[in-house]
Amino acid sequence: MCANRSIAHKLILVITLCCVLIFTVTIGYFYYSSRLLLERELKDDARNLVLSSVNRVETALASIGKATEGMAHSLETGKYTDKSLSRLLMDVLESNREIYGAGVAFEPDAAVASRPLEPYFYRKDGKIFSTPDDEFHNPTSDWYQIPKELGKKEWSEPYIDESCGGALMSSCSVPIYEGDGDKRRFRGIVVSDVSLHRLTEIVSSIKVLETGYSFLLSRNGTILTHPDKEMIMNETVFSLAESRNNPTLRDIGRRMIRGESGFIPYTDTRGVDSWMYYAPVSSTGWTLAVVFPKAELFAGIRSLTMTVALMLFAGILLLGAAVAAIARSITTPLHALAEATEVIASGNFDAELPPVCSGDEVGTLTKAFVSMRDALKEYIRELTETTAAKERIQSELRLATDIQTSLLPRIFPPFPDRGEFDIFASMDPAKEVGGDFYDFFFIDDDRFCFLIADVADKGVPAALYMMVAKTLLKTEAQRLGAPELILGAVNNILAADNENCMFVTVFCAILDTRSGEVQFANAGHNPPLVCGPAGLAYMTPKAGFVLGPVPDSVYECECLTLQPGDTLFLYTDGVTEAKNPEAELYGEARLLEALKRSPSGNLADMIHFIRDEVQRHANGAPQSDDVTMLAVRYTGRDRVGRGVEAGDALQR
Repeated sequence: MCANRSIAHKLILVITLCCVLIFTVTIGYFYYSSRLLLERELKDDARNLVLSSVNRVETALASIGKATEGMAHSLETGKYTDKSLSRLLMDVLESNREIYGAGVAFEPDAAVASRPLEPYFYRKDGKIFSTPDDEFHNPTSDWYQIPKELGKKEWSEPYIDESCGGALMSSCSVPIYEGDGDKRRFRGIVVSDVSLHRLTEIVSSIKVLETGYSFLLSRNGTILTHPDKEMIMNETVFSLAESRNNPTLRDIGRRMIRGESGFIPYTDTRGVDSWMYYAPVSSTGWTLAVVFPKAELFAGIRSLTMTVALMLFAGILLLGAAVAAIARSITTPLHALAEATEVIASGNFDAELPPVCSGDEVGTLTKAFVSMRDALKEYIRELTETTAAKERIQSELRLATDIQTSLLPRIFPPFPDRGEFDIFASMDPAKEVGGDFYDFFFIDDDRFCFLIADVADKGVPAALYMMVAKTLLKTEAQRLGAPELILGAVNNILAADNENCMFVTVFCAILDTRSGEVQFANAGHNPPLVCGPAGLAYMTPKAGFVLGPVPDSVYECECLTLQPGDTLFLYTDGVTEAKNPEAELYGEARLLEALKRSPSGNLADMIHFIRDEVQRHANGAPQSDDVTMLAVRYTGRDRVGRGVEAGDALQR
C-alpha cells in the first residue's frame, strides 16, 4: 500500500519517523544518564546528610559520656562524704540539662561493716529529686553488670521507663576503681540516664523530599525512632524481615548491627521503592538510616523529560508541516508533469507540458521533457519513414530470395528419364539472400556437369556476385566442356572488372554417365567426400586459386572413376564452420562421422540428416554462414533402369 503513496507522503513519513527515532533515543539517553547522575549525587548527599546527623547525635551523647566519665574520675581521685557525693550528682544534673538522672552504685564489700550511701538524683518538672537507695541499686541490671565485666564505658540498650511516663531511656555507665597496678580494685558504677526524646527530635528533624524519613536502630536491631510510632521498641529489623519473608532485609540488618555503612535499594514497610543510606553511631553502636523514595527522587527528572518530550513533539509537528509544504512545492509540478507525460505516452505528441516556473531541478526536468517530446516527435516521424523504407527493402529482399531460389534447381529428381545417376542438393542462406549456390546440367547427352560454389561475404552483394558467377559458369561449361578451362575462363571474366576484390570458391566436375569417370577441377573450395562400398573418405583435390581476384590463374583437371553405388558429397564451409554457443566448430571430423551414420539409401534423406546434425550442434546459435550441400550417386543403369557394361556403352 505504501508503494502507491506519493513522494510527499513518503518524504513526510520517512523524515517524521527518523526524527521520532532520533528524539526517542535522545530523550531515553538523557533520562537514563540523568538517573545515573542523580543516583551518584544522591549517594554523596545521603552520606553527608547521615554523617551530619550522626555527628549531632554523637555530640549530644559525647557530652553526656564526658560528664559521666568526669564523675567517675572525681570519685576515683577524691574523698567524698555522703553529702559531698550528693552535691556532686546534683551539680552534674544542673550543668547538663540533657541528663535525666545520675547516680552511683557501689560494689558490696564484706570487709566494710557499714554500706555506703548510693545516691540517685533525677529531674522532673524542672526540679531535682532523689531516690531511696533500695529503689536504685540492682546489681543484676545490665547498666551495672556490662561495664563491670568490660571495664569500660558502656551505653545500655534503650528501654522504656514507666516512672518517667513511658519515656524512652538509655543509660551511660562508667566503672570506678581504687588503687593502682595490681592493687587496682573495682568499686562501683557511675550512671547517667538520658531520655532519648532529644535524639528522637534530632532524627525526626532530618527532612528528605516529601515523604522520606529516617530511623534509628539499637545495637541488636531494635527500632528506636520511626515515623510509625507503633514500631518503636516493638519491632526489630529482623522481625520485619521475618514477617515480610525478605532475606535481603535480614542481610541489611546484619550489616547494620556490625557497624557497617552503605547505600542500597530498599522497599520500606509501606511497599515503596526507595534508596536507603545507613551509618553507625560509633559511641553507642546504634545505626542511623535515611530513606529516599525513588518516585519522589526521580519526579523532577520525569517532569523535565516530559517537558522536553512535549517540546520535541511540537518540534516534530512543526518540522512535518515544513516538510509537507516543501514536498508539495516539489511534487505538485511533478504531478502535472507526470499527467502530461501520460498523455504523450498515449501517442499525443502535441500535448502541452506545464510551464517552467522555477530554476530548480523540477524546472530543469520540465525543460528536458519539452526537449524529449520534440525529439521523440521527430524520431517517430523519421522512424515511420525508415520503417516504410525498410518494409520496401524487405519486400524487395523477399522477392530477391524468390528470384535467387528460382535460379537454383529445386525439382528432384531433375532428370527422371536418366537412370545412370541420382542427385540431390539444398541451400539454406544465412540472410535473406546468400552467396552459396550449386548447379547441374548436361553438356551433351552423356556428360553431366555439376558444381558447388561459395561467394565471399553474404547478403545482397554476395547474391549479385553469385548470379553473375553462376551464369558465367554454366555458359562457359557448355562452351568449353572441360573443368579446368571452365574455371580459367570464368576467372578471367570476373577478374577483368573486380574493384571490390570479391571472389568465389568453386568445385566443378563433369560425370561421364557411360563409364562413371569424373573429371574435376577445384578453385579453393572444400574437399568433397567419396562414399561407396569401399568406405568413406575425403578427396584430396589440388588446391586451385579462388575465382575473381587474380587473372590468368591456372587450374588443373583431375579424374576419378565412380563405381556403381558410389556417391560424391559436396558442401560449403557453412557446414564445417557452424558454431555452437561455446564457439566450437562443427568440423570435418564430425561431418565424416555423421555421413557414416546417415541413411545411405536416399540422397535427400542423407542431406536432411546432415542438416539436422549441424543444427543440433549449433544448439540455437545463430547461423553464421550459408549452408549448402550437393550429393551425386552413380548407379550405372541405362535410361530405362537396366545395368550396362562399359563395353556395351562404348558400342552404343
